[in-house]
Amino acid sequence: MKNCPYCKIDVGGNLKKCPLCQSRLVGEDEEKYFPTQLRLKFQSFFFKLQLFIVCIVIISALWLDYIFKLPFGKYGGFHWSLLILMWLFAFEFSIIHVFKKGMDASRILSIVVVIVMAMVAVTAYYFGYLMFVLYWVIPIMVMCTIVANFVLCMVDKSGNAMVYLLTDLLVGIIPYFVCITLKKDCPIEWMICLLVSFIIFVGAIIFKGREVVGEIQRRLSV
Repeated sequence: MKNCPYCKIDVGGNLKKCPLCQSRLVGEDEEKYFPTQLRLKFQSFFFKLQLFIVCIVIISALWLDYIFKLPFGKYGGFHWSLLILMWLFAFEFSIIHVFKKGMDASRILSIVVVIVMAMVAVTAYYFGYLMFVLYWVIPIMVMCTIVANFVLCMVDKSGNAMVYLLTDLLVGIIPYFVCITLKKDCPIEWMICLLVSFIIFVGAIIFKGREVVGEIQRRLSV
């Protein structure tokens, strides 16, 4: 066992410095008290590496846009670096939730999809494709999220995926009634999304009926 000649304490394991005064320990090494967490080390390294790359991209984009004044093709009427900045902030927010402990797959999926839909809509607005995104891209993303959360509900043992599936079903149903109420018409893409939502809801009732009823009762405090 090692000891500190200044603090007069014994220190087990294979530490090199005293935990109190940071002086060099003397004596023989022992086996580690705690195993090396290789997975945590890899996650920490990956997070720092991607953060460093993101910072490089942000600094380069801001320099090219504001200092070098590089135009973005025919879309030269706005600062394109701000879009890149928003996308990278959204990416970092998603990465933080992916690595956050206690986050189940359904919650991560729902958060990431909401972030991506918001960023796609903002980007499409600047490039003049907002209606295409609202009528095509977002309905497809909603349908894919509903199907993915339905699959997760089938394999989920904790029951946490059900609340996200029910929320996604509402997101798939509400736009149809909003369009019918305001415009007396609804795009075919949102009508297909409505169809998929009802089919998945029926499937959830058949396979996970008790969980569906229980989740609705909890949310409505019935």
